[in-house]
Amino acid sequence: MNPARGGEKTVFRARFSSITDTDIFSAMARLGEPDHNEALSVDARQELDLRIGCAFTRFQTKYFQGKYGDLDSSLISFGPCQTPTLGFCVERHDKIQSFKPETYWVLQAKVIADKDRSLLLDWDRVRVFDREIAQMFLNMTKLEKEAQVEATSKKEKAKQRPLALNTVEMLRVASSSLGMGPQHAMQTAERLYTQGYISYPRTETTHYPENFDLKGPLRQQANHPYWADTVKQLLAEGINRPRKGHDAGDHPPITPMRSATEAELGSEAWRLYEYITRHFIATVSYDCKYLQNTISFRIGPEHFTCTVKTVLSPGFTEIMPWQSVPLEESLPTCQRGDAFPVGEVKLLEKQTSPPDYLTEAELITLMEKHGIGTDASIPVHINNICQRNYVVVESGRRLKPTNLGIVLVHGYYKIDAELVLPTIRSAVERQLNLIAQGKADFRQVLSHTLDIFKRKFHYFVDSIAGMDELMEVSFSPLAATGKPLSRCGKCHRFMKYIQAKPSRLHCSHCDETYTLPQNGTIKLYKELRCPLDDFELVLWSSGSRGKSYPLCPYCYNHPPFRDMKKGMGCNECTHPTCQHSLSMLGIGQCVECEGGVLVLDPTSGPKWKVACNKCNVVAHCFENAHRVRVSPETCSSCEAALLDVDFSKAKSPRPGDETQHTGCMFCDPVFQELVELRHAASCHPMHRGGPRRQGRGRAQGRRPAGKPGARRPKDKMSALAAYFV
Repeated sequence: MNPARGGEKTVFRARFSSITDTDIFSAMARLGEPDHNEALSVDARQELDLRIGCAFTRFQTKYFQGKYGDLDSSLISFGPCQTPTLGFCVERHDKIQSFKPETYWVLQAKVIADKDRSLLLDWDRVRVFDREIAQMFLNMTKLEKEAQVEATSKKEKAKQRPLALNTVEMLRVASSSLGMGPQHAMQTAERLYTQGYISYPRTETTHYPENFDLKGPLRQQANHPYWADTVKQLLAEGINRPRKGHDAGDHPPITPMRSATEAELGSEAWRLYEYITRHFIATVSYDCKYLQNTISFRIGPEHFTCTVKTVLSPGFTEIMPWQSVPLEESLPTCQRGDAFPVGEVKLLEKQTSPPDYLTEAELITLMEKHGIGTDASIPVHINNICQRNYVVVESGRRLKPTNLGIVLVHGYYKIDAELVLPTIRSAVERQLNLIAQGKADFRQVLSHTLDIFKRKFHYFVDSIAGMDELMEVSFSPLAATGKPLSRCGKCHRFMKYIQAKPSRLHCSHCDETYTLPQNGTIKLYKELRCPLDDFELVLWSSGSRGKSYPLCPYCYNHPPFRDMKKGMGCNECTHPTCQHSLSMLGIGQCVECEGGVLVLDPTSGPKWKVACNKCNVVAHCFENAHRVRVSPETCSSCEAALLDVDFSKAKSPRPGDETQHTGCMFCDPVFQELVELRHAASCHPMHRGGPRRQGRGRAQGRRPAGKPGARRPKDKMSALAAYFV
């Protein structure tokens, strides 16, 4: 874009729904201005969700994780959309738990149509719940020898072709029929869109505009091996205009834009693409027509019916065979007054059954009905309640709430039901839509909604004991959870290691809890103690090929020096004399990131490692060496610390019987051949970012590699670049 001159507008919006030449050129030829009201609506939604979610989540996470050890969730989150989503799942769970089965009875009759065939009749009363009354009806009918034909009817009916495909329907079918979770289905659809196979997959519209070119996408499928015949027939005979659906004013319905095969897309993406394509072809096909033939019978005083459907024209069910009308045997030709011999009349005893747990498809339907989330955010909310361990996905993509999910929802109901009911979120969504339409003021809606939730938050905090009573019944206190691991520096008693998420140490005597690095293993570190607070050190490791470092539980949570932050281990500690600190084990600036320092891992021998204390770079070096030590001397070329290495005699790179060598791991030709630099298999987020520090005060004047004037070791980058994997 050219720079603006005066009041000239230079920011425009291109609107397109598929990545094809025609759509892109058309969009660039019709550039429009961004809609300020829509942007304000999005800003309001983001600010509300962030501020409300953060306040509730921070409070309940700190409150409950500080009391219970087996919650098995790293975050006790709350969300204005996420929590009502969980509420639907728990509501179904409560219905299942409170369900009491009832016995009922059904009268079943068979009549003989001819010598080789009998007809099973449906009782018009359907069922009765009183055994004596059911027995009376049986006694009144079982003595009858014939069933009298009361009426016959034949009606031609139609099964309508589907509406054009929108996001919610695609997610429903992906979950119920393809076995794909909503989040995975959405990611797959977005990948198909960016590759140009389908139109934009985030849309609420189920109605094609009058000027939409339906034949263009259809012609793309004319040579496809799976549906070429159907497509060619439609093009030859003329397509049927799709049914009139809902026009949300966003993007057109999801449409295949070019032909593809399973070999091109892979099995997962192909299954979704195949459904989208078949659905599109079905929308421009004709309705399925069938003949419904019904005969009404009377056996004694009771009435029964038998109904059979016969397909006249399959229509769209040719391309969507799972929607087809099932094949049934035809009924015998008869008329009013005819009689058929009764083969059998019996009483069946049955029981009502509880509803099943919600499927993802059913949950999506409920969320859409109550206005929880948008077509784009529905998969995210469902994925969140799964990741937070509030529900688990069982066979058939059914969502079963966990104890944590159940207790949270029951707690919200106990304190403030509106926190979990969909009503208040639906009202907020309506206000946000009014902002997008320019009918509501952004500031007023934001201020009013925040004021409501601020009051709710204060009431929730004051009433948290009500939810805590439910927690006490379902979960164990910290003191009763975990296994003894390391000693507390205050009372010198053993602290318990709680492995359930989030992993942490708890001292029951001091009633203190110390967070630990996540996504790795924790073990005692040689019973060594921190020189500052006398806490026993523990060792965190991400695996044999990854990085590991010791840490003091107290220093990790309460940084001892000003230049340290919470969540730093010994490999970032600036203690000047501690043998585990960055000052004693730091080597030099990381070759990958700007702020990191490569630190020797003293526990890694005989497969020695040097790891960055910020990013996930790990250098494997000096395998089978007896001892590796960081020297107080520095390299004259790159200012990195020198390493003193004591090799084994059998694998020493030194000539003769020499086994010891001191040098720079970057510049020394002896060491360069023994260093393999790679990215670690795992990296905790704590290692990323933060201020830059160097070990032992070396290289303080060095600028980051790659910047003008930075000093580099001789061929350091070029020599090590080949080792990155």
